[in-house]
Amino acid sequence: MTALPIVWQRLVSQGQTCVRCAGTGEQVRHAVGTLEQVLSPLGITPQLEVRELGESAFAENPAESNRIWIAGRPLEEWLDADVGSSRCCSVCGDSPCRTVAVGQDTFEEIPERLVVRAALIAAASLLGDSGNP
Repeated sequence: MTALPIVWQRLVSQGQTCVRCAGTGEQVRHAVGTLEQVLSPLGITPQLEVRELGESAFAENPAESNRIWIAGRPLEEWLDADVGSSRCCSVCGDSPCRTVAVGQDTFEEIPERLVVRAALIAAASLLGDSGNP
């Protein structure tokens, strides 16, 4: 099986993360389950890695929290999306946390459908040209 690496990182402070990161985490896990079913016949298996971003790294660059990479590229590159920010809450304080805009829609919590869409595009690139029609 060919691995499709999916990495999601978020701020973790004293064992806690914010609501939007927690929601994205749930969506990413659902997406991986969907992708396992869809990609298995193609010989591709998604492999999720969850990373914790410490408080000092977050303070230097809040946009690194709630970030997703698929096959080594940021989710927004696969989707031709834009990255922005909006004020967050709780664990993040008043920091301007990452948002992703696809077309006219801006997301604070990244929905499963965007993760699946980006992963399917990435998976197609893994298939490559094996010389077979």
